[in-house]
Amino acid sequence: MADPASYRPKTSDIPTKPGVYRFRDEHGRVIYVGKAKVLRNRLTSYFANPDRLTPKTRAMVFTAGSVEWTVVGSELEALQLEFVWIKEYNPRFNIVFRDDKTYPYLAVTLNEKYPRALVMRGDKRKGVKYFGPFYPAKAIRETLDTLLRVFPVRSCAPGVFKRAEASGRPCLLGYIDKCSAPCVGRISEEDHRQLADDLCTFMSGEATKFTKALTVKMQDAVAELEYEQAARYRDDIAALNRVFERNAVVLDDRTEADIFGVHGDELEAAVQVFHVRDGRIRSQRGWVVEKVADASDAEFVEQLLTQIYADHADRIPREILVPALPEDINDVTTWLSELRGSKVSLRVAQRGDKAALAGTVKENAEQALRLHKSKRAGDITTRSLAMQELQEALGAEQALLRIECYDASHTQGTNVVASMVVFEDGLPKKSEYRKFSITGDAARDDTASMYDVIYRRFSRYLKEKVDPSAFATGAIEDGVSGEGEKKKFSYPPSLVIVDGGPPQVAAAQKAMDDLGIDDIPVVGLAKRLEELWLPDDPFPVILPRASASLYLVQRLRDEAHRFAITFHREKRAKSMISSELDAVPGLGKAKQAALRKHFGSMKKIRAASIEELVQVPGVGEKLAAIIKENLEDASLSGVNMTTGEIVD
Repeated sequence: MADPASYRPKTSDIPTKPGVYRFRDEHGRVIYVGKAKVLRNRLTSYFANPDRLTPKTRAMVFTAGSVEWTVVGSELEALQLEFVWIKEYNPRFNIVFRDDKTYPYLAVTLNEKYPRALVMRGDKRKGVKYFGPFYPAKAIRETLDTLLRVFPVRSCAPGVFKRAEASGRPCLLGYIDKCSAPCVGRISEEDHRQLADDLCTFMSGEATKFTKALTVKMQDAVAELEYEQAARYRDDIAALNRVFERNAVVLDDRTEADIFGVHGDELEAAVQVFHVRDGRIRSQRGWVVEKVADASDAEFVEQLLTQIYADHADRIPREILVPALPEDINDVTTWLSELRGSKVSLRVAQRGDKAALAGTVKENAEQALRLHKSKRAGDITTRSLAMQELQEALGAEQALLRIECYDASHTQGTNVVASMVVFEDGLPKKSEYRKFSITGDAARDDTASMYDVIYRRFSRYLKEKVDPSAFATGAIEDGVSGEGEKKKFSYPPSLVIVDGGPPQVAAAQKAMDDLGIDDIPVVGLAKRLEELWLPDDPFPVILPRASASLYLVQRLRDEAHRFAITFHREKRAKSMISSELDAVPGLGKAKQAALRKHFGSMKKIRAASIEELVQVPGVGEKLAAIIKENLEDASLSGVNMTTGEIVD
């Protein structure tokens, strides 16, 4: 038996949305299917203390070898999808769901002389037309009661029918006009079968004419002031509409389609497909594939369809929904139609229920790729392999146990910032992240910014070696932005990665040389082709695509970029709400507000004389002179600091 801890997913990897989950044994067979309003809450409960689990649940989790899940849009969708997969896989631990735990259908027994309509559960029978499943069971029972008003077909059991036929008196439903009473000959066999056929037509989706008829009757009843009758018609319409409530999992009964969702990055893509037959999701498949070339979405979809359907012509449905159409759509459609032997429709879902379901499929693809990557990142063997591959590729002398990655961010040269992220043993260590504000000559371009950041970081490291207490007392200030008070850097890294190509690497290496540091390797990661650049090397290091080492440096670069962008946005947001008055020494927020209230605008404040300024409460002659001098200097600088307008 497997230990549940060996396949337990990380709690953070499990979505907090409704969904359906499946436990599989070591051979890949589905042994349990369940649904949950919040997947994370439900799944984590299975991995609690085994002694607290019920005997059946404990046996199930120890029999299983893996767990997977599918996200849906609501609890109703989860219940319906759970039903479909229980029927599909017949899991050994789901056998307790019987009676009221099974799923109700509306059935019409067309195999009988006088067909009857009833709610049925259990195995399907030959010659019986089924509609559903429906949830909750109360809804379909109420709907059947409503349908009998319009389609008064027989709904009684065989024993009741025979007794009424023998006595010549119909049952109660016959007296209240909810049964046409074929038992006593009130309707012919042919007419009664026509009623049953009309009911099947209605349940197959052609409900418009019937609901319109009820609407007309309701309006007529209102016009005649028969409000109670109108209310009954209103309730009938509501019940009928509830039957045909459509959502992302249940489509029209005639729907036969494969719906694909794709989500990827530069190296890998996750693909999910829902196989919809008779309006129900019959199965789900998924893959995580390597992107061996920089193919567009259209090219990727074409390759996907070719590989999936080439050897499985019997699985091609009438309709295939994809996230992007192939460039040679006519050729692909013709090829699929020839394989299937009949016309195939290939399109992108734009609106309606199918588009909603396509969104659900894409969400599952996103979850699949996220889970795939988190498993790789969380696997110590994979992390060790990544660091070993990277060390060998760069020819580093020591193991890369600590890696620092730097990235700069700005908007057209303004609000220049940089970030430093740290990975230890292949995992991010966020407590060691640092932010840098860059000003002056260092902000003129990316190479100057990179030189400035590397120089400041490692000059501080050298000073810490000389006097470890200097930073704790605040004696050394270098502009590094941390959380709260100044924090010491940890031990030096085994590798420094900068985001960029040869120019950025050369700038970082020059900073190291100027500081006399020669035992820390520096490389640059260029995003376009994902190559690593070493200082003074005309040729880059190319890591194998989809390798653990390339995945590691990508994560470093993306994390540094995210951290830098976040800091840049914070700084830019603060700068956008700054004022010329902020630069005036001795002028606080309260006096700024008083100036604005007194004069009404910055234009009037700038035009005011010293005598007019001293009329503002709290502003004396000395402060007024300082305000006048600073505002005049700002206007002579050629730029309006509030609006950014160039001043003549």
